Amino acid sequence: MHSAPVEAPGCLELDRQRHRRPEGRDRYTISEVAAYAGLSAHTLRWYERIGLMPHVDRSHTGQRRYTDRDLDWLDLVGRLRLTGMPVADMVRYAELVRQGEHTFADRERLLSEHRENVRRRIAELRSTLEVLDYKIDIYSGAGRRSPEGF
Repeated sequence: MHSAPVEAPGCLELDRQRHRRPEGRDRYTISEVAAYAGLSAHTLRWYERIGLMPHVDRSHTGQRRYTDRDLDWLDLVGRLRLTGMPVADMVRYAELVRQGEHTFADRERLLSEHRENVRRRIAELRSTLEVLDYKIDIYSGAGRRSPEGF
């Protein structure tokens, strides 16, 4: 039985629209999944080894066969990577998902803590963007006045 952890099906619909799924009818090869997810086959195999990508089904010849559920999971992992979540936390989250519903509180705690980190980073980036906008405004008007400083 396939046991890829997946949460909130449909929450990544925008990603699905941006990245068309391969025509594998729920049985994708590692190269199709690598192209879809923007990862190398080596990275996908590493995800399996570290427990981030749970058991992937195999064909009768031993080739990996990924499912839509696996692609859903990789969509979530990709989002978590974009937020800067450490791999260890992603692996911990995957372990909690595999353990079942009794881990909902632990999952919520892990994601809530990470959300706060993301919010802090967003605030820092907004502040930095304001500085960049200010400097760009100075330089775009440099022909009319001489900028001082850096």
